[in-house]
Amino acid sequence: MRRRLLALILGLSMATGCGARSGTPDTAPGTGPSREASAGVRLAEASKAFAQLRRLDDAWRDRDCATVERLTTWAERALGGRACEATRNGRPAPARKSYDDVELYLPGVDEESWFVALAREPDPAYFLFLREDGEWRLGAGPIPIQGEIHEPADGAVPADDPDTGVRARLVPQRYLAYLTDPVGVSGVTFPRGDPVRALFDELVRRPPNARPDRLTADVRLLVGPRHALLLPTGGALVIHALEIEYRQRARQGRAALARPIYGRADLRGFTGRTRTAKLTGTEIVLVATEIVGNGSKLVTTGMRRGLATLTAD
Repeated sequence: MRRRLLALILGLSMATGCGARSGTPDTAPGTGPSREASAGVRLAEASKAFAQLRRLDDAWRDRDCATVERLTTWAERALGGRACEATRNGRPAPARKSYDDVELYLPGVDEESWFVALAREPDPAYFLFLREDGEWRLGAGPIPIQGEIHEPADGAVPADDPDTGVRARLVPQRYLAYLTDPVGVSGVTFPRGDPVRALFDELVRRPPNARPDRLTADVRLLVGPRHALLLPTGGALVIHALEIEYRQRARQGRAALARPIYGRADLRGFTGRTRTAKLTGTEIVLVATEIVGNGSKLVTTGMRRGLATLTAD
């Protein structure tokens, strides 16, 4: 991988109006030396940022929560704050994989605040990196890819694009409409086998299955960036995130929950308790979505969930 990235850094060039990509090293017509140099520098920076995943893995292993916070932002910072502190109370740290065979997708030369990485080994996954306070940090990832990989091709979706840009901006809201609409009034649908359908089924079935406890769920958009890359067949790849808050309360007269939805290791790690009559858990759901064709169809190509906070209140 190191030899491959070095060769790409030395040989990278960019076509006018396209994002830089580690898999397109050939020189494009009309590309000036200054543009090539800028793209090469940015690819080198992106490669170095991706390599920081090893430091992040070490920080999780060592329960070094200050370093976890320093190397992350947005969704991953939310997943690493209280959750990292909980590992110091016995909650297992997340299992981390060493990713390789990486493609880097950079937006236009003048947009240096983010990039997407696609790692193929050991399992395909997307990563979103964001530049914050002059440093590259992991914003979301890994987001495990399910099914066929459709590689981005032509850089970022322009924010002012009246067609694909508008559809990309609406993707998170369409997920929210689907997940908060048990009777299907919104008209938003997903294909059979799509991971978000399983999430919808869980939101519907979990409350009755928790009886005699009372369980409610609230789904929200996670405030922050929603970045989109164009796909070669039309449409776009959109990376975004949702937040699910579960509130569980024991039946009146009971001193503890009968069917807590989170296990003892989670409860002990986050709260220091093994039993409680009330709990509130917040989960972050990272999503990679493909807008297919003219935008009428959405397909969830990747999803990952994690418990961010858990309180006994």
